[in-house]
Amino acid sequence: MRKREYDEDDVRVRPGKGSRPRTRIRPAHEDATPGFVVAVDRGRYTCLVESAGEKGRRRKKDHAEGAAMSGRVVVAMKARELGRKGIVVGDRVALVGDVSGMADTLARVVRVEPRTSMLRRSADDTDNTDGIERPVVANADQLVIVTALADPPPRPRMIDRMLVAAFDADIDPMLCLTKSDLASPDELVSLYDPLGVPYVVVQKGGGLEEVRECLKGRISVLVGHSGVGKSTLVNALVPDANRAVSHVNAVTGRGRHTSTSAVALELPEGGWIIDTPGVRSFGLAHVSVETVLAGFPDLIEGTVQCPKGCTHLSDECALDAWVAAGHADPARLASLRRLLASREGASDDDQS
Repeated sequence: MRKREYDEDDVRVRPGKGSRPRTRIRPAHEDATPGFVVAVDRGRYTCLVESAGEKGRRRKKDHAEGAAMSGRVVVAMKARELGRKGIVVGDRVALVGDVSGMADTLARVVRVEPRTSMLRRSADDTDNTDGIERPVVANADQLVIVTALADPPPRPRMIDRMLVAAFDADIDPMLCLTKSDLASPDELVSLYDPLGVPYVVVQKGGGLEEVRECLKGRISVLVGHSGVGKSTLVNALVPDANRAVSHVNAVTGRGRHTSTSAVALELPEGGWIIDTPGVRSFGLAHVSVETVLAGFPDLIEGTVQCPKGCTHLSDECALDAWVAAGHADPARLASLRRLLASREGASDDDQS
């Protein structure tokens, strides 16, 4: 066989570093249009883009900055350079491309602005609790915990979980007690009175003036388990919301998931409410023991005598003696320990 002869065409020379400069610096998109994410659906982000004439009418409130706007609706997709960075309802974003809002147009989200808050929960409603955080909404400054006083009955441990999540997110909690025509709110109100959590009580066909006053000018996220009347409340506050409603199952005592995705709705009197799907669990696996305990300020003083690194679940915990001495309600300690046990993957099926 004839030996092959090589020439310069057979040699591949790798170009030097200076022949094709590369950079990780992304475009600043300084001329991008600001938007407020009001809905997320399968990789498409519905954003409200501020009209030019409305720019001077924003509320000068830290948590609501950039969100209290009126304008046109623009559908967008996430730019590739954002990678795995998640975008949720309530996010303030920067948009480029076609932001006209016309049919069959699609803009691009190129930047997510710094968040003032992020409400999260862990997905512990399955057998395999992974402890991974699930973002709920961004930039809310008030968490409205909607719970029925009857049909279905209130679930204090679920309320406790949401209060801890609010504390972890550094947003103000509020209780909204529905169906007061079926049961008195006194017992539930007295349970949370030591925490100083504000509350409003509503009933079917009743006035909503007090609720509207609490929501006015704020970005409030509404959470609650299925069947508590959250969607009914939203439809009353925002007449054109058209959120689906259903009845409580007479056998299981649970409501049906009618809201399938979070959506931000602008209130006629100013401010926003973010309606979320009904939940049957609100995991706290991502929250530290210290943060959970901080959600129970009526018990903190009792931990001074606890041994170092106390999990507050063992017999050595000083909280037992503190509560036995009458310094706190035993139900509060039981609720705290239920939360801590659930953090570590213990079963918490009923959460009642």
